[in-house]
Amino acid sequence: MDIMDAVFEDWVYADQFVSVRVEEPGAAYGVDLAAYTPFTHRAIGCAMRVHSILGAGFPEIIYQRALAIELEREGMQAQREVETPIYFRGQQIGSRRVDFMVEGPQPEKPILLELKATTDLADIHFAQVINYLEAYCLHVGLLLNFGGASLQYRRFIKSTFHT
Repeated sequence: MDIMDAVFEDWVYADQFVSVRVEEPGAAYGVDLAAYTPFTHRAIGCAMRVHSILGAGFPEIIYQRALAIELEREGMQAQREVETPIYFRGQQIGSRRVDFMVEGPQPEKPILLELKATTDLADIHFAQVINYLEAYCLHVGLLLNFGGASLQYRRFIKSTFHT
């Protein structure tokens, strides 16, 4: 098993979400996907409007700045470049900046937005979102790629976390 297989062993694609593997069909370990859906749809809509105006070819930071403007226009609460600690076995081992934390169904349940501006998404981009969701104990994340002819996006759900 290579490193990417190990990262993805608990993840499967399901209904446009990249989701943790579940034992029972339809089970999502208590994560209310319906509560997140309006927020993810609004965020994706904002990203689509940014892409339709700017097109492909700019560096990621340009899309990040434009998306911040569009999220604000949409009335979504969002924080850009959020520095978040990373823990391992209860001890802080560092920190990373996530592109955006956007409002979710409750204040303690934000949605992670990770932006890319590349010609195509790769396994390493998926792994980054999965690792962020795990490290920050977040349930839902969006990977948004502005580098193609049309916006690429993937929704991720993580409902169980390693300790």
